[in-house]
Amino acid sequence: MANRVAMEEDITESVALLAAAVASSPMTPKTVVVKEDESHHPYAFHVSGPRNVASPNWRDLINSSWKDPNYKRTVMACFIQAAYLLELDRQENRNEQNALAPKWWIPFKYKLSQTLIDQRDGSIFGAVLEWDRAAAMSDLVVIRPSGAPKAVLALRGTILKSHTMRRDIEDDLRFLAWESLKGSVRFNVALEALQSVAKRYGSSNVCVVGHSLGAGFALQVGKALAKEGLFVDAHLFNPPSISLAMSLRNIGEKAGFAWKRLMSMLPPRTEAMIPNVNEGEVSSPAGGNVVSGFRNWVPSFYGQGQKSSVDLRKWVPHLYVNDSDYICCHYTDQDGVTEKREVNSSNKENNSPVVNAAAKLFVMSKGKQKFQEAHGLEQWWSDNLELQSAIHSSKLISQQLKSLYSIK
Repeated sequence: MANRVAMEEDITESVALLAAAVASSPMTPKTVVVKEDESHHPYAFHVSGPRNVASPNWRDLINSSWKDPNYKRTVMACFIQAAYLLELDRQENRNEQNALAPKWWIPFKYKLSQTLIDQRDGSIFGAVLEWDRAAAMSDLVVIRPSGAPKAVLALRGTILKSHTMRRDIEDDLRFLAWESLKGSVRFNVALEALQSVAKRYGSSNVCVVGHSLGAGFALQVGKALAKEGLFVDAHLFNPPSISLAMSLRNIGEKAGFAWKRLMSMLPPRTEAMIPNVNEGEVSSPAGGNVVSGFRNWVPSFYGQGQKSSVDLRKWVPHLYVNDSDYICCHYTDQDGVTEKREVNSSNKENNSPVVNAAAKLFVMSKGKQKFQEAHGLEQWWSDNLELQSAIHSSKLISQQLKSLYSIK
């Protein structure tokens, strides 16, 4: 009943806006004068944007284009490109008449409602785009098409220009060292923006998207919101997968495996350091557990050892990776180990089931490519895109999302 009332209100307001738009529209179209150098700019939408993506029209009321995952992926990538161009427009002092960024959201009937500013250098690192009902009315789209989000938080990646390069690289190094971006001022700004629109429109009507470093922020603010029970749609392009923290964890796992392999080759002994048969790990003379201790220390070092209050519903982000891009290629590493929880009759909490962390992982595979091409954003709206819907769970995905769905 509530949904029907809300839809009737949307239609009533939309009809009123349509009438106002028709009444105030000029009889002749406006002529827009664009400088030649701007009209041929390599980042202009009509130069480098998608070729076969139509603007919403009345047909979307019957069969929404947003239900097509290829269309949705393309539009989300365009919104991220807009976030990049907002900063480039600022750096190059473009005004409303010659700005490049708006052309990347206007065709899809969205408007800019907020820019995310890094107070350290004044750079724009993200934007909140909202459905522009008034603009949609001009194409007789009286209600928002099914599947089109009411708001999108788009976060850009690194720009290697002097104006913002220092702060971008600072956050790149932060992720490299700690596999966490929570210490960045951008994390708090992005999280507050996402929380605001999720509470205003409902989490099911909100989407967070990002590319490269921006995908890292999008993953972590989306995860933070999921811990609050707010599950937003997430589309992450070329998310970073390399960090020293991950390397330490892998070293610990390999060291534990090598030690157990070595001990299995030795004859049985009854000395202080023996294999722990029940846990399959190694005990120290002091009574501690060497491998388990190292494994438990590393996750807690970057905040993965905490309990989660989230229910067992899954937050499943969409990840788009290129296997020639060394920054994100580790997301395709299979998780060949099935985690089992020890059954302990004295502690009922240990009997709680483990819910495997998962994501929708899509892989671009074109053979060997140059890094710039494999890591680029433009590939995700190209006409000849060939994606493979890959595994829903990988080693890295499980490590990053496990704290959401397991009860420890």
